Amino acid sequence: MIAENAFPLALISGLLLLTYLALVWRKRPKRRRLLVDGSNVMYWRDGKPDLTTLRQVMLALVEQGFSPDIVFDANAGYLLTGRFRDDHAFARLLGIPAHRILVVPKGNQADRYILTAARELETRIVTNDRYRDHADDFPEVLVKGHLVKGGYRDGVLWLDPLRETA
Repeated sequence: MIAENAFPLALISGLLLLTYLALVWRKRPKRRRLLVDGSNVMYWRDGKPDLTTLRQVMLALVEQGFSPDIVFDANAGYLLTGRFRDDHAFARLLGIPAHRILVVPKGNQADRYILTAARELETRIVTNDRYRDHADDFPEVLVKGHLVKGGYRDGVLWLDPLRETA
């Protein structure tokens, strides 16, 4: 008798759990995407390429509710570690999933990749680069707030306000 009732009760409790999780998930704020110009940000502290700087910026963005992706020039690995590093190697070094990182193909600069991706994703870019050479093709770089500036003052990370503009 108990065995006969066990399956329907398990099925009902499973459905109730799934319904509860769906309601909770819907109420959770969705993480907003941002692109991080890794080849620019890695120089923010003391003008030297540094992985710790990237980790701190990524952590600060996640703490503010963002889901950041990083794009690097192909030579970023050489500058940071003395040899080429692909997406997976950077993922291991930074402790983040590889799908959040793009190392552009050798011989290419990341600028066009970053600008195109930001446009397609309708998101902003964390960088101190102004992308002046690309403003004709990507006029959004001239819109206040599209490029999120940052750096270090007295050893403390600062970022432009990350409002829902741009």
